[in-house]
Amino acid sequence: MCLSIPMKLVEKEDLAGVAEVDGVRREVSLMLLPKPPQLGDWVLVHAGYAISHVDEEQAKETLDLLHQAAKAGALDWGSEK
Repeated sequence: MCLSIPMKLVEKEDLAGVAEVDGVRREVSLMLLPKPPQLGDWVLVHAGYAISHVDEEQAKETLDLLHQAAKAGALDWGSEK
């Protein structure tokens, strides 16, 4: 299963940046985006790449659903299988 996570771009330099969600920061490549993002933009991140832009409302709805699923035990964050 592939999953992309909405993250907010908090640092940017050329085709690389740092995105953050829930206090966790990750370096991300911006090279796959069709137009350059601005600081504060929300992007979907998969395997270290920002793969698309997402509006803030949609990002927050998605994160809320992911939090609910994790709380219900439907997602097992960070475990090795």
